[in-house]
Amino acid sequence: MDKKLAAYICSGCGIGEHIDMEKLGQVASKEYKIPVCRTSECLCGPEGVALIRKDVEAGEANCLAIAACSGRVMHDVFDFPGCLVDRVNLREQVAWCIRPNEELDDPNEDIQMMAEDYLRMGLVKLKKMEPPEPYKPEEEMSKDILVIGGGLSGLTAAKEASSAGYKVILVEKEAELGGFQKKVRQKVTLPYKQVLDNDLPQRVQSVLNDDKITVYTNAKVEKTAGGPCLFNISIRQNGAPPKEGEEAEPAIEHKVGAIVLATGWKPYDPTKLDARLGYGQSSRIITNAVFEETGKSLEKMDNVAFLQCAGSRDPQRLPYCSSICCITSLKHAIQIKTLNPEANVFIVYKELRTPGQAEDLYRAAQEAGVVFIRCQDPEVKVQGDSVTVLAEDELLGETVEIDGLDLVVLATGMVPVTSFGVDVKKKELEAEAEQPKKASDALPVPVDVIRASDCLNLGYRQGPELPDLKYGFPDSHFVCFPYESRRTGIYATGCVRRAMGSASAIEDATGAAMKAIQAVEAISEGRALHPRAGDLSYPEIYLSRCTQCRRCTDECPFGALNEDEKSNPVPVPTRCRRCGICMGACPERIISFKNYSVDMIGAMLKELEMPEEDEEKPRVLIFACENDSYPALDMVGLKRLNYSAYVRIIPLRCLGSLNLVWIADALSTGYDGVMLFGCRHGDDYQCHFVRGSELANIRMSKISETLTRLALEPERIRVEEIGITDVDRIPEIIAEFMETIDEVGPNPFKDL
Repeated sequence: MDKKLAAYICSGCGIGEHIDMEKLGQVASKEYKIPVCRTSECLCGPEGVALIRKDVEAGEANCLAIAACSGRVMHDVFDFPGCLVDRVNLREQVAWCIRPNEELDDPNEDIQMMAEDYLRMGLVKLKKMEPPEPYKPEEEMSKDILVIGGGLSGLTAAKEASSAGYKVILVEKEAELGGFQKKVRQKVTLPYKQVLDNDLPQRVQSVLNDDKITVYTNAKVEKTAGGPCLFNISIRQNGAPPKEGEEAEPAIEHKVGAIVLATGWKPYDPTKLDARLGYGQSSRIITNAVFEETGKSLEKMDNVAFLQCAGSRDPQRLPYCSSICCITSLKHAIQIKTLNPEANVFIVYKELRTPGQAEDLYRAAQEAGVVFIRCQDPEVKVQGDSVTVLAEDELLGETVEIDGLDLVVLATGMVPVTSFGVDVKKKELEAEAEQPKKASDALPVPVDVIRASDCLNLGYRQGPELPDLKYGFPDSHFVCFPYESRRTGIYATGCVRRAMGSASAIEDATGAAMKAIQAVEAISEGRALHPRAGDLSYPEIYLSRCTQCRRCTDECPFGALNEDEKSNPVPVPTRCRRCGICMGACPERIISFKNYSVDMIGAMLKELEMPEEDEEKPRVLIFACENDSYPALDMVGLKRLNYSAYVRIIPLRCLGSLNLVWIADALSTGYDGVMLFGCRHGDDYQCHFVRGSELANIRMSKISETLTRLALEPERIRVEEIGITDVDRIPEIIAEFMETIDEVGPNPFKDL
């Protein structure tokens, strides 16, 4: 690309009130010899955009430094096809957050210096940047959607994808479609005022009659290799292993673009319940799943008690609420009362949860004569053929004895099929993970991310199944990315993603199908998926300098790097989320992106004007993750909060992309301190790239010895976890660190 740099500076939104536009423009025109440098009072307005477009169309500019508002806003306004664009944030992170210093002859002196430094950084970034080229593999890409699981969620996802014009392969392990839902005689759904016949047969028939959907029953996915739009799927149908001497039936091969995991749920194992609930002591004590499945003769039921939260919301058993148990018990109670209005039906609950319009079902049960008893710890007594429930009624303040019960129904919760079924299986996997393997094999990983369900059989070195987020559910992120998993192009939906009812499962499956469609369309154009949606870059590796240290392949959260037999990294670009963690991991600095590299960030941090020691203007560099920390810094400006004018902020794709050489470069350049702002991590992590923030923290923990060896205080480096809700804390955090820098004194390398 024959680069033609141009700088466009906005003075609107208060920027021009504290920044000398003429002096700022001279940084570009005189210091950097940029031939095109223009200012506008409203660069995002029609006249400002026309100003830029005129230069672009005249062939005078194709590398544009837009010095105005944050790059997180006005993205579409400043999108000029065929041009490289870098946004220099003068509004939120200069004009709106830095207070003039009235003690100086020129109160805006520090603000001016900050603006000029940011413009310098933006210009050198453009000089180092190359236009990204979308990844186009030699083999043909597929946009077909694979759905694993033929229950309600799987049927819905398959039908929605088909309706949008995509071919679908549906794999179901059982002989018939329908999953657990085919055992359900009646259901409750919006508006939750009545119990209706199950419409699953019509849904099944609609899928079977759809020409765009290929259905495999009695089948399993034997192997999943490749990446989005290049997944190679092996399906084994009628999967009984061949007898000795017989040849196995060949697997059915398909290439697909994205995968929807809809393998559903299983009831919580009632044998693990507290003995006080009496399970196994009488045939009259059953679970809600058995009640639904066996179709007990409801007409013969005169006395029935439903006990809610059997094992659920118990840290020792099932720590979460399954969200549907209360509604299911209400449905069963109404069914009994409908067939036998004289029946005595009791629901013993801790807290009855009927969110939204499901409250109408609770009222319907009340009107039908169902008796509700609030009790945190009911007990079931069995004597011969007699079953009694003892419940301490919290509302009446007395013990209620319900005897002569024909049936006690324990409301056990929902467990995703991807969770470990039994401890024995977990021990087997632990033992297997400890066995040494060749580098070319799928390498052992922590057992907490190995799934025992055998649903996907991924050919990933990180393991054969999706890692879970919590409680065995294979989700990717608590807040930002529903349906996403940590395996690009694979989306969990329905009760395998989180416990939910049938109405929610239908909505959930529709969303997952749309996510899968977004994935195949983006990947087929070489574009990244969330959170860097639309990014055309991907990592390029200069293998001639690779030392086979395997850090990049070990640390990649998304399995985008495999290994060959010599332990060289083998990229799988369509899996890549463009986080740059591999770039930060590489000690040889041989991994880079065309628009994001070790050299580029290193050049940016060296480009500012470093004050002399006697000027008493310390410099602190902040590396800020673009996902939470950088937006939070923008919000500091939006709220007109203030922080030190002596900091300089460089956004990173992920804190995990931080290469330690940048710390060394910053300190040798003369920065007095370096702060790292990254996402929170831990059991309730919010890191958009799974482990990036955690990995950065681990790397920083190893740098103290190096600093001490260089006669530099470890206090000059600080890592902070910054969430989007921590806006008000940021000025305090920066102020405290500046005080620390004052205490330890100037960087001794400053004047070298």
